[in-house]
Amino acid sequence: MKILAFGASSSKNSINKKFATYATTFFENADIEILNLSQFEMPVFSVDKEKDNGFPPAAYQFLEKISKTDLLIISMAEHNGSYTTAFKNILDWSSRINGKIFHNKPMLLMSTSPGQRGQKVCLTLPKPDFLFMHQIFFPCFHYPNSN
Repeated sequence: MKILAFGASSSKNSINKKFATYATTFFENADIEILNLSQFEMPVFSVDKEKDNGFPPAAYQFLEKISKTDLLIISMAEHNGSYTTAFKNILDWSSRINGKIFHNKPMLLMSTSPGQRGQKVCLTLPKPDFLFMHQIFFPCFHYPNSN
């Protein structure tokens, strides 16, 4: 089984990347890849940039990683009451290439934060978008006060 895990943040010290990495330890004999979202940085999405320059190679690379996995583990990071701009931008570009970004792969959606409510916001906000892009139910887990 191939597992792709990442924290939905471009931070070098993301607690959500650590959380996603930790979750992979429960899968014995799995082929695990931990993504660093900073490898997928792209210009801020706009239809004008898409029209003038096409799609950034990083958007294709992100979709390819997902297409080659059996299970996704995503831990959502919270920035100012929402999920990160870095991850939203990856979703924006990638969804223009393939609206079903997650290829209907099984997914565990998680989140942690140092506070009480940040992680809940991160799991509530993307759910409608993720369901549209994914079309299957996925379990969610949050861990508050992760100091």
